[in-house]
Amino acid sequence: MDPRAAETAAPLAAAEELGPLIVRVPATRSLPARRLRTLKCGDLFGLFGPEGDVTPGPGSPEGLYWRDTRILSRLALTLEGHAPLLLSSRLTEDGVLLLVDLANPDLLDVSGRVAMAADSVHLLRLRVLTERGLFERLRLQSYEDRPRRLELALELDADFADIFEVRGHKPRARGERSIACSRDGLCWAYRACDGAMLTVALVAEPRPVRIEPQRLVWSVELPPRAARCFELALTVDGAAQARTSFARALQHARRHHRRLLPEAARIRTSSSLVDEILARSLADLRLLLTETRFGLYPYAGVPWFSTVFGRDGLITALETLWMAPELAKGVLEVLAATQAQTLDPARDAEPGKILHELREGELARVGEVPFGRYYGSVDATPLFLFLAGRYHERTGDDVLIERLWPAIEAATGWLERFGDRDGDGLVEYWAASERGLVNQGWKDSQDAIFHADGSLASGPIALVEVQAYVFAALCAVARLARRKGLLERANALEAQAARLRRAVEERFWSEELGTYVLALDGAKRPCAVRTSNAGHLLLTDLPERARAERVAQLLTSPRFFSGWGIRTVAEGEARYVPISYHNGSVWPHDNALCAMGFARIGRTDLALKVLQGLLDAAARSDLRRLPELFCGFRRRPGSGPTAYPAACSPQAWAAAAILACLAASLGLEVRADPPVVCFHHPRLPNSLDWVRIEHLRVGTASVDLLLRRHERDVAVNVLDRRGTVEVQVVL
Repeated sequence: MDPRAAETAAPLAAAEELGPLIVRVPATRSLPARRLRTLKCGDLFGLFGPEGDVTPGPGSPEGLYWRDTRILSRLALTLEGHAPLLLSSRLTEDGVLLLVDLANPDLLDVSGRVAMAADSVHLLRLRVLTERGLFERLRLQSYEDRPRRLELALELDADFADIFEVRGHKPRARGERSIACSRDGLCWAYRACDGAMLTVALVAEPRPVRIEPQRLVWSVELPPRAARCFELALTVDGAAQARTSFARALQHARRHHRRLLPEAARIRTSSSLVDEILARSLADLRLLLTETRFGLYPYAGVPWFSTVFGRDGLITALETLWMAPELAKGVLEVLAATQAQTLDPARDAEPGKILHELREGELARVGEVPFGRYYGSVDATPLFLFLAGRYHERTGDDVLIERLWPAIEAATGWLERFGDRDGDGLVEYWAASERGLVNQGWKDSQDAIFHADGSLASGPIALVEVQAYVFAALCAVARLARRKGLLERANALEAQAARLRRAVEERFWSEELGTYVLALDGAKRPCAVRTSNAGHLLLTDLPERARAERVAQLLTSPRFFSGWGIRTVAEGEARYVPISYHNGSVWPHDNALCAMGFARIGRTDLALKVLQGLLDAAARSDLRRLPELFCGFRRRPGSGPTAYPAACSPQAWAAAAILACLAASLGLEVRADPPVVCFHHPRLPNSLDWVRIEHLRVGTASVDLLLRRHERDVAVNVLDRRGTVEVQVVL
């Protein structure tokens, strides 16, 4: 055990009286099977069935959520007591509006004869979210030549379940819930165990003829071939907003969406299919961007991770840095503002450490889960420093770096004081609290770090990719320190980076595997398995060139590459299971980091292979959207990738993966000092004749570019240039 933990053993023991916490998301119900539709705005998000309903049940995440609390757990529309027939369900390209087409089923009279034939009435369901409300318009259109009186009803409920309860955690206690019928709707109130109050108001227009605690009923007079409209407004802690019309809510939501990433480069291609995929990626990124009290941040993913996650935000920012550096700026500012200041083992917090996860739900507030502000991530801190350096290279933003310098120094201090737990020059992790995460790299499931025989590794554990992140972090801070005139500090950091590089090459490389081992365990024994973790080293310039080439070749060989992407674990390794969470599945963001590394060593041909695989996967996925992960089965002709049952969709770093892989296949590098856009050995897939990149900013300048694919290379044409920026092509 780390001797530092003894300093706070008493509070740690008190926290652990609650017993171990299961943080894995149980796969008791397949999310892809329901083809759920996601809406999000700010801290409010909803998961709805394709028909627009919310169907309760064990393992079901469906519902409307506000800051980790489910505020709508049931929503069912009926016509004459029957569920309408689903015709189609889709999101608009910007992801703001849900459109659902429904029709009436055959309606029978008491004798069993058809009293109203199916498809006589069309129901159009439109739904949008604002930062604090759900707004819906329902339009009934008759196609009959006779008048009808129909009963339209909505069944509703709000269980106020914490997101961890939805995930399977059994809370020790629940707060008090009440419901009241108002003149034109319903109002729920919930007093949590810590006394916090949450209210939810529902207003319907026109007023229902019956308002019951869990049911609204309208008697609809529908003239021949006429239409009737109904509107609902459900708002959180602000009943006054319930009077906002649907049209005004939609206008507000679209305006809110458009102002996110307004300066991002625009991309168009010769393929309408690829344009759809890119549009969905950007729409999902904007959907997940949230204005927190510390700044703008991409929430990790819906439903399980719709909050600030340090690692996810940092990697998303790295993936999009070439086209939207303002996203990286927000990530750096938020993580600097939430950086750990004190030693708190119950939260795996140490001074200078960067946040892993931020939660605001009831279970986090009362301490039943440790994730209110939780720091159990070994890689977020070096990734923070790595991103700060890359951001400065990309933008030349000295002002932000100066403002962040205390946080940068504190994070560097964490690497030196707390990161190396046994003084061997490597950064390890060890879970201080039994209620936190056992594994604290990006592969954080309990069975993700193992030896060649399949036995689980015991800590403290030094992950191979973390050493590369630390190497890149030290180099980045050294460069920034040198720029500030701190020459002695810069020299010391560069020397430290050089020692780390030698240690990684000596202790992690395996000639037998032909790649770097996954990790060293607490006894410094190598976890000698072939994993995708080694691919992350290429992104950081740490490996020897010959070894980097071997890693790249291995990752794109059939043992790793499924046809859709690079697996997390190679076929044939211990614990390889293509339907597992981390041991054989395909993660788009993992692929993107590997592809960025391939480009870094000049292998844009291999980056192109990854790009094509992910494009093909997205083309065959619902809504053209890459999920958090999918299964690692080999690609089968005529079918798409196999879905993982509990994958988040959308997921920020998955949404950004296509954008990162496109830049990697083009060998695209953008630097601010001097202002230059450089393409190193650019490649484009055969499915694209051209790619147009507009408003690519470099400092105060910007450039519009057209890239055309030829048989052996890609030609780059400058269409417009605003300000001083050089465009280079290295073939």
